[in-house]
Amino acid sequence: MLRALLRRLIKLLLWLTALSVLLVLVFRWVPPPLTGLMIERKIESWTSGTSIDLQRSWRPWNELPDDLKMAVIAAEDQKFADHWGFDVGAIRAAFEHNERGGSLRGASTLSQQVAKNLFLWSGRSWVRKGLEVWFTGWIELLWPKQRILEVYLNSVEWGNGIFGAEAAARHHFGIGASYLSTAQASQLAAVLPNPREWNAGRPGPHVRQRASWIRQQMRQLGGSHYLNRLRQADAR
Repeated sequence: MLRALLRRLIKLLLWLTALSVLLVLVFRWVPPPLTGLMIERKIESWTSGTSIDLQRSWRPWNELPDDLKMAVIAAEDQKFADHWGFDVGAIRAAFEHNERGGSLRGASTLSQQVAKNLFLWSGRSWVRKGLEVWFTGWIELLWPKQRILEVYLNSVEWGNGIFGAEAAARHHFGIGASYLSTAQASQLAAVLPNPREWNAGRPGPHVRQRASWIRQQMRQLGGSHYLNRLRQADAR
């Protein structure tokens, strides 16, 4: 009986493994209809008794402004064009910082954030982190860099119930994502560490200062020239 149960367990794990890879492959071309984080936020609203209206409108790569693409790269993952899903140097620095105590520092790349937001749940655990590594590896293997950034910009949380660039632009600035200015794009990127507490449309001193730093980093990274590197990386 124990042997039969073990065989069934192994078979189930193999099916789940194949399904996870198939989902990653399908989402290379198909816009994900919803994300794990969106489901989590909805469940939170049910358990807390507070209603939440999830807002999200998919926008393809060519309708997303270059300034917003560069702003999130400058803010979240400046080595995005060069790494294979993990920034080893940043992980090592974060580990050393956390070992010294104080506030916890993360080192997630855009690829890792896509894996977590799309397939997993928030929170800190070794199980979730292990699954994040699994999905990140397959995303980097099966998706071009432009697709990773496209899915990120259409899935990231920018406020309570606000997901993706289009919903964020309309909620915070009353315009479509394609019409965002450089300043507005940098303000959206500036609130990403804490999008449910910080407001891109009504930024406080810290967000304004961070947005200014992001615009400086965008220029130093090369703007559209950096995005050309993504195309070159995808061609390799």
